[in-house]
Amino acid sequence: MSPETAHSQPPDPERKPPRLVQKLQESRETHKDRHLIVRGAFAVAGVILLFGGLAMLVLPGPAFVVIPIGLALLSLEFAWAGRLLDKSLEKADAARDRATGASRTVKLLVAAAVACGVIAAVVVALAYDVPYVPV
Repeated sequence: MSPETAHSQPPDPERKPPRLVQKLQESRETHKDRHLIVRGAFAVAGVILLFGGLAMLVLPGPAFVVIPIGLALLSLEFAWAGRLLDKSLEKADAARDRATGASRTVKLLVAAAVACGVIAAVVVALAYDVPYVPV
């Protein structure tokens, strides 16, 4: 069995899209009735947020919050952004379901890994005299 098929599950035909996706689809229908300047402002704001979020992937900042907001604004105008956003929201919803359905052992292992990471960061900060707050 290949690694791709081992982790991928076929989409559930009876699974409803997440509530946020449904709300965005309703907003897309009414957005087309807005004035052209308002629609242009949404597109410009979406592009700015999307590129800002992409920059935050390598710079400090909440990229995984800003990118979906930019895509949401762009999805009001462009079908490609809507498909990309819908797919990412569905994947996030499925990941949340998998995380809540994880066994207690998996949850404890993740908590232990996070604790080890925090301890390692503190040890490095103390051993190499790294300032806690950049000045």
